[in-house]
Amino acid sequence: MNATDSARAARKAAGPLARTDSSERRAALDAMAAALNDNQAAIFEANEQDLRNARENGLSAPLVARLSLDAKKLRGLVEGLGTLRDLSDPLGAIQVRRELAPGLVLERVSCPIGVIGVVFESRPDALVQIASLCLKTGNACLLKGGSEALETNRKLHAVLAEATAKAGMPDGWIQLLESRQDVDEILSLDREIDLLVPRGSNAFVRSISERTRIPVMGHAAGICHLYLDVAANAEMAAAIAVDAKTQAPATCNSIENLLVHAEAAPTVLPTVAAALRAAGVRLLGDEAARRVVPDMEPATADDWDTEYLAPTLSVKTVPSLQAAVAFVNEHGSRHTDAIVTDNRAAAEEFIASVDSADVFWNCSTRFADGFRFGLGAELGIATGKLHARGPVGPEGLTTYKWVLRGSGQTVAPFADGAQRFTHRDLPTTGGAK
Repeated sequence: MNATDSARAARKAAGPLARTDSSERRAALDAMAAALNDNQAAIFEANEQDLRNARENGLSAPLVARLSLDAKKLRGLVEGLGTLRDLSDPLGAIQVRRELAPGLVLERVSCPIGVIGVVFESRPDALVQIASLCLKTGNACLLKGGSEALETNRKLHAVLAEATAKAGMPDGWIQLLESRQDVDEILSLDREIDLLVPRGSNAFVRSISERTRIPVMGHAAGICHLYLDVAANAEMAAAIAVDAKTQAPATCNSIENLLVHAEAAPTVLPTVAAALRAAGVRLLGDEAARRVVPDMEPATADDWDTEYLAPTLSVKTVPSLQAAVAFVNEHGSRHTDAIVTDNRAAAEEFIASVDSADVFWNCSTRFADGFRFGLGAELGIATGKLHARGPVGPEGLTTYKWVLRGSGQTVAPFADGAQRFTHRDLPTTGGAK
């Protein structure tokens, strides 16, 4: 099946999928979890084949780490499916209910977007997360993962498609694309596809946006910052910096730049640098930082704009909180940025001033994740400002329709002034639980 046929099959399935009820979609999520458990051996075998190919082709260690799908990651995926299943149904929620006139009631009701195309990186676990979110929200999906994960993605797609079909979901709701040509082909299918979500570099997201009429919600690079304020606790700063850089350095919510207030650098930076070095992190510093920790390598201007996805960290001193904010807003990717400080006023100023999807105080940037936010999973981290921002969970994959129920009313009496609108807000009720 080529990309156009896949998109048309997804469009055909989108209508019946949108009409499934909450209990049916919950049962399908349970079926997905059971199928992952039942097919572990086959999934791991496919993943091992991808890992062998990646090593033979000289793929870097951070990318190999992202490609791996082991028992721990699979358990996390199954746990995420359970969390997602138990969330309230995002569909059918009445967001606004208003009487326009006696017997004429308007409602704004949440509903699926329709068909969503997602191009994602070499993380096969992302396929499960994206597919489960689309199913929860009644959206058909076209999934294109990294070519390095081709065998794992094929196996995961087959397992999930079969499990959900047995659970009663419409055939074709989940489609797998495999080539760059498929991506190029779907860019023109604005009648079949309602939303594209490219996950990758800023240049990749921009390239997709410029070549399609389909709305695009970009998941761009993660150049994340940790700022150590003048009132930062050194031990807390060290623990957070190590976690934010080394807990999973190949992820987009790990930090790439460490900013240190110049007045705090002599007392805080040696402790933080020692902890990072002990964790295996290579440090690149500006001149002022290297005066405090002389054996840092020199940082260049390009380092402030580099997403390493590896245990390398750039360190810069700043003269003030305001300078730190300005640096983050200039060099960051509007993903996730954090401040360490014991000064609440400074923290609140940082939170209000940093223009990012996620802004944290006294905690690791690694918390920027749909599962950790209680969303069950995430489609990605949206760094734009429209529709959805930050970890995109169920709410970010819904839209709404206006529903007006009347009893024979016409506009003429209102236009003539014979009848007046009441515009009286009424109580709303949520969707199915």
